[in-house]
Amino acid sequence: MTTPEILYSVKAQRGPELRCKGWRQESILRMLENNMENAEKPEELVIYGGIGKAARNWESYHAIVKSLKELEDDETLVVQSGMPVAIFKTHKYAPTVVMATTNIMKADWPTFYDLQDKNLTIYANYTAAPWEYIGTQGVIQGTFETLSAIARLHYNDSLVGKILLTAGAGGMGGNQTRAMTMHGGVAILCDSNIEIIQRRIDKGFIDEVAGSLDEAIAKAKEYAAAGKPLGIAVVGNAADIFEEVLEKVWLPDISTSMTPGHDPISYLPAGYTVKEAEELRDSNRELYLEKARETMVRELKALIKFMDLGVHSFEYGTSHRKECIDAGMNEKEAKRLPGFVAEYIRPLFCEGRGPFRWVCLSGEADDLRKIDDMILEKFSDDHLVTRWIKLAKEHIPIEALPARICYMGFGQRKAFALEVNDMIRRGELAGPVAFSRDNLDSGSIVNPTFESENMKDGSDLISDWPMLNGLLNAVGMCDLIAIQANYSMGEAVHTGVTMVADGTAESDMRLEVAMTVDSGIGVVRHAQAGYEIAQDVANGKGKLTEESIKIPLWWTREATFGPKDVKKEVKA
Repeated sequence: MTTPEILYSVKAQRGPELRCKGWRQESILRMLENNMENAEKPEELVIYGGIGKAARNWESYHAIVKSLKELEDDETLVVQSGMPVAIFKTHKYAPTVVMATTNIMKADWPTFYDLQDKNLTIYANYTAAPWEYIGTQGVIQGTFETLSAIARLHYNDSLVGKILLTAGAGGMGGNQTRAMTMHGGVAILCDSNIEIIQRRIDKGFIDEVAGSLDEAIAKAKEYAAAGKPLGIAVVGNAADIFEEVLEKVWLPDISTSMTPGHDPISYLPAGYTVKEAEELRDSNRELYLEKARETMVRELKALIKFMDLGVHSFEYGTSHRKECIDAGMNEKEAKRLPGFVAEYIRPLFCEGRGPFRWVCLSGEADDLRKIDDMILEKFSDDHLVTRWIKLAKEHIPIEALPARICYMGFGQRKAFALEVNDMIRRGELAGPVAFSRDNLDSGSIVNPTFESENMKDGSDLISDWPMLNGLLNAVGMCDLIAIQANYSMGEAVHTGVTMVADGTAESDMRLEVAMTVDSGIGVVRHAQAGYEIAQDVANGKGKLTEESIKIPLWWTREATFGPKDVKKEVKA
């Protein structure tokens, strides 16, 4: 077998030239290349999050690219955990790509690593495997809206003069400083890897790096007192930095973390340099995991201590609580720290909102600007959307292909996508647009320690909903559909989806269905769980749209299961 070429950098194709047999295939190829252009370690096919990969190996990557270039309009490429395994003759309305990744029976970390070592699977890591990662901004509005909720609940709707202490400058966590400064506040972010910090500075998400924690605190207090925003990084392990802060006579206003607790093999244990950690990871995986979890417990205990001292603290989707419980920490103590979805974000999910995003496949920044302007006009009555777009235009840099994230909800997504498709048809945009979303969306994930934590009906563990989401997206003729597991191993099931607008009437048909069912099933999920906001949306009484969803039967805790449940009439 010939050794395939290892690429140390990839740049997504721009412009009108097609290498594939149609724009649907070309669009998916450009999304894959955009993943790689934004990748943390492209030479290892790692996109972000420590080990989240776009393909299983280099043989798979080149085979995927070749397959997409040769794929006919009536064929579907099948990808199993990052490896292209089949091309089926389907029909022109069928998905271009279907994939399943990291779905493992009786999953735990040792089982996963054993299967990965045998070249049988990869770690999906949300948008890495399905080729939907758009860079550091991918979750920034989630951070922004979480902070918005804290501002509304605790600080008279303003974070000016407030300080956020957090950790993790990687492909997801690196957004946090910019999200806080977009609120006019100050952020101190620690990370053990100066190279990763520098990457966020270069991309425009962190303003500067401090020489020490004391220097960072002094600068943060200075800017907060003046009401000026600033994003500061400091080099150091999260557990060490948090504990050092607790020893001082100063506290932040908000504290959280986006270090990779969901993936302990990527979590840097205290006392090790980045190089030393890599060597330990390669030589003694079990010891590495032990040291990582010891550090993780210290970090979680520090966040809980901050909370007890009056700091608004929460777990930000990193599975620290679950991993620490697995490491022996008392479950009741670990779960004292609230998760951000149940605490702050769920009302948005009830409206079908979530991290919806789009990528301008032409590569033209002007396409992104025109779409932004259209949103400000078409959705001028939605403060959440217009506030965000105005701030994003000013503060969020373009990484690789021009892209945007926006928490649009049920009804809005369809209206927006159809308008974008019409703009392409009218020649106002230079090329097609790909719509996707993070897997942290209204109806695309089950995760009992994150998105589905503390559901009103107790359905935290029910994984039917993301499966229904994937099935509906297949019915909706989406261009790519992914069903995958993620987060702490064995803890979550979710789906990814990509839909392409190319200006054709066929795209209108696909988008009208896909944009309805993808967020619509999220509304149904929350409505059936008893959330009044979602029930209003389903009944056509929502704030965002008059569109309704037919509900054949509403769930109740009491039901008739058999003759024993039929109450006998009592004679007077």
